[in-house]
This record gives sequence, structure tokens and C-alpha cells, in this order.
Amino acid sequence: MKFQFGFDGVKNAVLEPLKIQHTDADTPFLLSKHLHTIFSKLPTYQPIVIICVGTDRSTGDSLGPLVGSHLNRTTNLRNLHLFGTLDEPVHAMNLAETVDKIHNQFQKPFIVAIDACLGQVSSVGCIQVADGPLKPGAGVNKDLPPVGDIHVTGIVNVGGFMEYFVLQNTRLSLVMNMANIIGDALHSALRRTQSYTPNATAALKFD
Repeated sequence: MKFQFGFDGVKNAVLEPLKIQHTDADTPFLLSKHLHTIFSKLPTYQPIVIICVGTDRSTGDSLGPLVGSHLNRTTNLRNLHLFGTLDEPVHAMNLAETVDKIHNQFQKPFIVAIDACLGQVSSVGCIQVADGPLKPGAGVNKDLPPVGDIHVTGIVNVGGFMEYFVLQNTRLSLVMNMANIIGDALHSALRRTQSYTPNATAALKFD
């Protein structure tokens, strides 16, 4: 399924998935613009929840927690609903519990799932944004619940052979640079979105 959003003044234009190399000069702007286009079409009462999946015990798989910690450290947004940091990662052991917690805490949340992934040699270093849930653990044959209304992934290394070893031997510099770009783009997009107003707390569930 593709996003049926207006984009650049074109009514009902289809917003295609984004795939862009993190080293391109325009990447921060284009990534932020793409995310803001998605967020700006949501109802103002719908909370945006960011879940950063991964673990600090593997260099390649630390992209999600690094994004979460970057947002947690640098953002001054009100009502930033964030799950998954280096201090409190969301990983295979607690992912299902975290997703249940989000749905219990928020009324119809719009979930942005962030994770690292493996891909082709030519795609390493690319950041992707696409519709639909993330399937965490698929690259290393883990059966984990899908999560997210959209997902943002960073291709950190080459897939197809000895995935655990590849993730463990991914360059930290690459992962950190990608995490900073994703974190900054999310912050910029959320800051410009009406959802992040003091009234957004009305979307919380109260028993």
C-alpha cells in the first residue's frame, strides 16, 4: 500500500517509499520533508509514537537505540512518545511487551518503527522510509511481531550470509552517522507537525 497524500501542492499525489544514501548532501532535508509530509496528514488528536528497535550489544543492530538516545538527548519536543534507547533498548526479548504497552497507553497511535537492516552491497548506507510494519529480526531468522504503521530502516551492512557475524562487525562510524541523520530528521519533522502540541496529551488513555 502507498501513501495517498498531497505532496508539493499536488492533490492526492502518491507518496512513494523513500530510499536515499545517507552521505548525500540533500538527505537530511529530503528525509525530514518526507516524514513531515506523512505526519502532517494525520489527525491532530492521533499520537505519534516512535519505537526504536535494536540492541547495544551488537554494533550493526544498535541503529535503533542510537536514534532513540539521540532524540532523547537533543529534542525539546513536548509529548515526544519514544520507546527504545541505549539505556532502555527495545529488542527481541521485550518487543511484544512494548507494543502491548503502547496500545494500552495510547488511543490509536501512529507508530513509527526504526531498525537496522542488511541489504545489497550497493545499498549499504541507505536510509529507507516505507509504509506498513517493520518485520524485526527477519534478517537473522527471528520470529518477532511486526510493528509500525510506517518504518524507517538503515541498511548497515551486506546480508545473505552469516548475518550475526556481519552485524557484530559493522562499522560503528557508519551506524552513528546514520542514526544522527535519522534522529535529526525525525526531530525536524515532528517539530513542524501539529500533532505535537500540548493538546496531544488528550490522546492518552485514561482508565
